[in-house]
Amino acid sequence: MARRRLPHFAFQYIFGGAEDELSVAWNRKIFETLRFVPNTLVDTSKRSLAVPLLGREIPMPLIIAPTGFNGLSWPGGDVALAKAAAAAGIPFSLSTFSTSRIEDVAKAGGRLWLQLYILRNRDIVKNLLERAAASGYETLVVTTDANVASGREWDKRSYRSPGKLTARCWLETLLHPGWIAQILQNGMPQIANVVDFIPPEQRSTARRTLFISNQVQRDIKWDHIRVLRDRWKGKFLIKGVLTSEDAKRALEYGADGIVLTNHGGRQLETCISPMEVLPAIVREFGDKMSIIIDSGFRRGGDVVKAMALGASAVMIGRATLYGVAVAGEPGAHHALQILHAEIDRVLGMLGRRSFAELDEKILFRA
Repeated sequence: MARRRLPHFAFQYIFGGAEDELSVAWNRKIFETLRFVPNTLVDTSKRSLAVPLLGREIPMPLIIAPTGFNGLSWPGGDVALAKAAAAAGIPFSLSTFSTSRIEDVAKAGGRLWLQLYILRNRDIVKNLLERAAASGYETLVVTTDANVASGREWDKRSYRSPGKLTARCWLETLLHPGWIAQILQNGMPQIANVVDFIPPEQRSTARRTLFISNQVQRDIKWDHIRVLRDRWKGKFLIKGVLTSEDAKRALEYGADGIVLTNHGGRQLETCISPMEVLPAIVREFGDKMSIIIDSGFRRGGDVVKAMALGASAVMIGRATLYGVAVAGEPGAHHALQILHAEIDRVLGMLGRRSFAELDEKILFRA
């Protein structure tokens, strides 16, 4: 449904990955190598999906992942996602490059997290942190795996230059009058939390894209993490970890948790899936910090497999984006309902009443 409603370039922004998209494919394929081993004759009529996360309980082990430019999918897409997350009782992560302001998203309520790219302009970073703290955001998620621009070849096919669509994409966009009507009514989405720092002469779509791209600091180091940890007083997560070495350093630098991720297959091509390193990192650090995972999760069964391997929770990105692209807040809410029903059903079929009863015994490695 999202594919039909959105212009190709906007759908590909959600759907696509880097280069030959082998990492995207492997993120899905890895779940096929893990098969369920259920127990039978267990009374699972009363089940709970609740899990503890960063000192508080959530009703199911999901977090809406940070994604940028959500206004391309639906006007006020970030607010719609935040409201759906609040209704479900799960955290929502707002991207640095969101198209809704920190304060507007805060009105949705619920558990709000801010995702941060380390930017060259420290005034932008300071501004974002201060506004998020003042608006009640509880957790900072620092992304560390996107300091090098990726090779997303669908971008090259859709754009003749930064921010300028090819003639073919323009013609294809005309086949989506509903999307065009929303854009005409609401205007092209802005990078809401950064736009005030963009010089007026660089606020055209093309120049704005270049400005934002150039702001991402390329030489990020652990020293930057120390500064941010000292400045942010709430919970602190590092997103982009895939090795035990980096997990150890994250702990040493004061992180409350990590997010195992390959950026949904959108950065390093032929990268391992976070599911491949999850068991070892959980064995070493699972009792010391929260271990969240993302990349490739589409079904409730995928979530159950990660939880069986010791994950604290799962960040979900594309699944809820498809929902919001179709119908805004109700679409995102419906996507979460589907996932909740799938997780609950799989747990019951496995002969488990809660995630506390779950372990690797329910998995067979094909």
